[in-house]
Amino acid sequence: MTLLRDGWNVSIMHRGNRLLSQRLIERGAHEIIHDRGRGLAPVIGRGADLLIDAIAFDAVHADQLLQVQDDVGAFVVISSSSVYCDDLGRTLDDAIGSDCFPDFPKAVTELQKTVSPGSQNYSAKKIALEQRLLNHATTPVTILRPCAIHGVNSSHAREWWFVKRMLDERPAIPLAYRGESRFHTTSVANIAGLIGILAGMPGTRVLNIGDEHCLTVAEIGSTIARHLGFEGRFVLIEDEPGVYPAKIGSTPWSIPKPFMIDSSAARALGFAPLPYAATIGAVCDWLSQLHSAGNWLAELPVFGDYSFDPFDYVSEDRWLAQYPPAASGRAAI
Repeated sequence: MTLLRDGWNVSIMHRGNRLLSQRLIERGAHEIIHDRGRGLAPVIGRGADLLIDAIAFDAVHADQLLQVQDDVGAFVVISSSSVYCDDLGRTLDDAIGSDCFPDFPKAVTELQKTVSPGSQNYSAKKIALEQRLLNHATTPVTILRPCAIHGVNSSHAREWWFVKRMLDERPAIPLAYRGESRFHTTSVANIAGLIGILAGMPGTRVLNIGDEHCLTVAEIGSTIARHLGFEGRFVLIEDEPGVYPAKIGSTPWSIPKPFMIDSSAARALGFAPLPYAATIGAVCDWLSQLHSAGNWLAELPVFGDYSFDPFDYVSEDRWLAQYPPAASGRAAI
């Protein structure tokens, strides 16, 4: 929508599994139904001034982009901040316990060490994508590294962890690590805003992109609570040494050590990130509709892939019985 407002002719390619937003069509977006497994050349046609790849995943996808680069003015490719590793080589992919979790005492910049390219996990594939493009592209390519993306129609809308509990009228919501975990979020609105800037200044670079501030889990929950009018309480649970994920109150952002990204390089280009509260309302409204329809698992399949039941209310109630209301924090901060 940002590019359409700026006067760009926009074509959106997808596999056709979901309908394209009617608002985009009304604003003039052209829809292309195509599976990228068949390559990108058939949809490039006479060329493109800018190609935005939101689903590139590995070196194979990088090669598809390289094959059409002579017909493209510039690339913007979405990678992930999960490619970062700490000074001991610890990564998000390898965090099977709190002692294995990467330790980033400060917000991570683009100069932080990254994982090695490969095919063994998500982050290794993402960095393989990045390096293939950065090492071989003759067309300008900007790599974006977001963190915990949120937006309407996400198949892993992390906010559902809170929204479902609030709409189910849970009187108390437990939060692991005392609700103090920080896992940076990135709204699709902020990604779109930065791409709108980059469209007018092509170049080869790597940029972190996150929301204005990295909120704690308790602050995320309170923001959602204010939008939904939830008046229950949060129960702040102490850490269990060596346990990750936490047994009770483990939200999709609950981590034993902070994972924050520094977007200063993007800000230097004129990017002014929106705060979490400015964009999450639409997500909450969409999730509320799913709650009313009762078909949430079909729309949010990633929640069905968790190694534990993210909505195990029986275990929560058993745990919460230990905590009287006076021992917990209120939802509104």
